[in-house]
Amino acid sequence: MTHSRRSFLAIALLIALLPTLSTGTLRAADPAYSLKVVADRPDALYAVGDEAAFLISVTRDDQAVTDGSISFLVDDFLTGGKAAGLPEGKLSPGLEPARVTVKGRKPEFLRCLVTFQPSAGKALQATAGAGFSPEKIGLSLPVPDDFDEFWAEQKRQLAEVPQNPKLTSVEHADKSLACFDAQVQCLGGAPVSGYFAKPKDAQAKSLPAILWVHGAGVRSSVLGSAVKGAQAGFLSMDINAHGLPNGRPNEFYAEQNTGPLTNYRHAGRESRDTIYFKGMFLRLVRAIDFLTSQPEWDGKHVVVIGHSQGGGQSLAAGGLDERVTLIAPGVPAICDHSGTAASRVDGWPKLVPNGPDGKPDPQILQAARYVDAVNFATRCKADAIMSVGFIDAVCPPSSCYAAYNALRGEKSIITEPLMGHAAPAHIHEAFFARVLEHVGKK
Repeated sequence: MTHSRRSFLAIALLIALLPTLSTGTLRAADPAYSLKVVADRPDALYAVGDEAAFLISVTRDDQAVTDGSISFLVDDFLTGGKAAGLPEGKLSPGLEPARVTVKGRKPEFLRCLVTFQPSAGKALQATAGAGFSPEKIGLSLPVPDDFDEFWAEQKRQLAEVPQNPKLTSVEHADKSLACFDAQVQCLGGAPVSGYFAKPKDAQAKSLPAILWVHGAGVRSSVLGSAVKGAQAGFLSMDINAHGLPNGRPNEFYAEQNTGPLTNYRHAGRESRDTIYFKGMFLRLVRAIDFLTSQPEWDGKHVVVIGHSQGGGQSLAAGGLDERVTLIAPGVPAICDHSGTAASRVDGWPKLVPNGPDGKPDPQILQAARYVDAVNFATRCKADAIMSVGFIDAVCPPSSCYAAYNALRGEKSIITEPLMGHAAPAHIHEAFFARVLEHVGKK
C-alpha cells in the first residue's frame, strides 16, 4: 500500500469517528449555578420603620435549585459583619425565592450579604442593598464655625499667586481643535497640570467651561476627556489630582505612587494646614481661574465632573467657588470623614482612625472636617447630578447621601441598588446629557 493510500484511509477513519468523538468523549460544560439577591422594591427605598425584604434565588440552567444551603447576614456597613439587632442565619433554596426581612431603624442603608454553597463545587456570593429614609441623612458633625474663614484665607493667598500658564501644543487627530498641555502656577508648590482643549474657531465669550477631575491614584491627565468636552463646544480641561507632568511613561507614575505619593490620602492629616486635600482643592480653584480667564469663556457656565475622588473634588469645587454652576459627582469619595462619630461608616479614604478607646482620633477628626466634601456641599449653590451605589463599600451610600442632602441647588440623583463602587457607561452618558442640558446644548 502506498504512503498516499495509507494517509487517505487514516483521514477517512478519523472523519467516520468524529460523531462518536463529539458526542461521547467531548461533553458540554456543566451548567453554572446563578445566585441572585434583590430587594422587594425595584428602587430598594423604604421609610424608617418599613419592613424590607431581600429575595434570594438560586438557579441552574435557568431552573430553580433546591439542593445546597444559603447563609445570609444583614449589616449596616459600619460593622463589616454581624450587627446587633440585624438578622443572620441559614436557609434552604426552593422553588420560590427565599425572603430575609428587616426593618429600618433610622435613616440608613443596610445590605444583605448572601453565600450559596452547592452540594458540590465552589460557593457563590451576592449582595443587595436597601435605603431607609436616606433623604433624612444629615451631617455627622456640624460644619466648623471658622470653616468659611479658613477657606477664604486660603483663596486669598492663592489669588496673590500669578497664574503664569505655560501652554504646549499637543497634536490630535481632530484638526478643528486646539489642544495643549497646560501648567498653571498654584499655591503650595504643585501646579495645576492638565490637558486643555477648545474649538479653534470659537468666538469671544461663546463657550461654557468644563473641568474633568480624577479618581484616586497617580496618573497623567487624560487628553481624551479634554477633547470630548471641546468637541461638544466647551473650554475643556482635564487635570490630574497631584500636579504631575503629563504623558510620561507608566513607570514614572508608578515610581511616584510608591515614592513621594505613597498613601498621599492620609498625608498631613494631623492638621488642617498640612492635610493633603487642601492643596488638591486649591488646584481646583486655580484651574477654574484659568478656564474663566480665557477670552472664549461665556461668563456664565462652569461645570466640574468626576467620579470617586473626582466626585469629592467636584463637591469641594462647588462649595469653594461660586463660579461653578453645575457639579456631577459620581459615587463621591472624601465624604463624611466624621461618620463614625455618628455611628455610621465614613467614606474613602477612611481619613480618621479610631484610637485605643474605639473613638475617632480627636486631632485628625478636627483637621478632617475642613476637607470633608459634605461640608463643602452645604455651601454649594450649583446644580448637581449625583450617582450612588447601594452596595458601595468604598464610598458608602450614607456618605453620598449626607452630601447630596446638603446641596442647595437644583439636584437629581441616580440610585443603583445593586451597584458597588463603579461608574458604568450609562451613568457617564446621563451625566454628560445633564451637562449639555445645563448649558443649553440639548
